[in-house]
Amino acid sequence: MQPTVAILILAAGASSRMRGRDKLLQSVAGQPLLRRVAETALATGMPVLVTLPPEAEARRAALAGLDVRIVEIPDASQGMSRSLVRGLASVAAMRPDHVAGLMILPADMPDFTPPALDRLIAAFRGDPGQIWRGATADGEPGHPIIFPRDLWPALAQVSGDEGGRSVLQVNRDRVRLLPLPGRMATRDLDTPEDWAAYLGRPE
Repeated sequence: MQPTVAILILAAGASSRMRGRDKLLQSVAGQPLLRRVAETALATGMPVLVTLPPEAEARRAALAGLDVRIVEIPDASQGMSRSLVRGLASVAAMRPDHVAGLMILPADMPDFTPPALDRLIAAFRGDPGQIWRGATADGEPGHPIIFPRDLWPALAQVSGDEGGRSVLQVNRDRVRLLPLPGRMATRDLDTPEDWAAYLGRPE
């Protein structure tokens, strides 16, 4: 049996730079960004978990009907690490002999496609001892990132808003970059200006 990669969508952030709007509910191709990212992840056939902050009813509604596991993050204000640590605990509770990798997938990056995620998963399955990281065509590191199971204890110790940067730094000799089309590995949308530029760009 091929090893499974659980996909953890980080969606517990406060959208603090959006000046009152929720970036994860902004519409992309007629649907909320969060739903678009979740559907992209589900299309891989892998288990998908989504972290959400308390009282995120609108975000929860955007995921209605999708086969995702919601991970509540009551301490989301303490930074991205809380989503990672609590999400990882939920993944670790799944069949431990079956889930070999954890893909970290930010919810504010609109350009990912199922084929791109499939390529990253296939690369991990071909060499599951490495950290597989999406990159631009010219080699700029970005997302998603798949961490092999032996690094999960280190990920469970991260704090603040660093995410998994410290684990990447300590294990940089194990990082393998996989070029993905365009700027999908690095394009995130954090501000109203980002959104205006993104939605106004020619297709």
